[in-house]
Amino acid sequence: MIHVIDNHLAPQNGALLQSMFADRKRLFVDLFGWDIPVIDGQYEIDQFDNAHTVYLIVADEDGSHAASIRLYPSTEPHMLGTLFPHLCPLGVPVDAGTWESTRLCLPQRHGAERRRILRNQLFASMVDVALERGIERYTGVIPDPFRKEVLALGWQAEPLGPAVRIPGGPIGAFLIHVRPDTPDRLRWTGVYPQAADQVPA
Repeated sequence: MIHVIDNHLAPQNGALLQSMFADRKRLFVDLFGWDIPVIDGQYEIDQFDNAHTVYLIVADEDGSHAASIRLYPSTEPHMLGTLFPHLCPLGVPVDAGTWESTRLCLPQRHGAERRRILRNQLFASMVDVALERGIERYTGVIPDPFRKEVLALGWQAEPLGPAVRIPGGPIGAFLIHVRPDTPDRLRWTGVYPQAADQVPA
């Protein structure tokens, strides 16, 4: 089940978000070695986890975090605009229709095939949320090998600049256009679920 969480302070969201922040710490800090904030030694939470954030979270059967991604309005100080503007030589896209996608968390415990399925669920949910809320574009910063994969998934997407090498490997910025035909484009490549695979709410 995918949860779309706008209010990170609502009591009913606390346990799921706590589970997500713990998984983010295990993945990004413990496994990948990122130098990013850790709260109480167990939760990865930074300045972009705040009242403006929208979380898309796939929950396991027991209600705990399985996978997630973070969406954030570009009109607020955001990661690409404040930390990585040099990745966009033609300028960082900023307007009400542009949101940033960060912190794709696919825990290693799931195995490669399960992570692929979870990734596709999150990407499909990103498109659904965008179409529902008038979001026209997503930007983001990711390792360049993964950027190549993301750009080739079937949606209309483009690099925002060349890859830049940092100690952990090359990274690059991207832009994804979300339009009414985006679900069909992702269905052609197997990313977006076919109508027969969708379960009524």
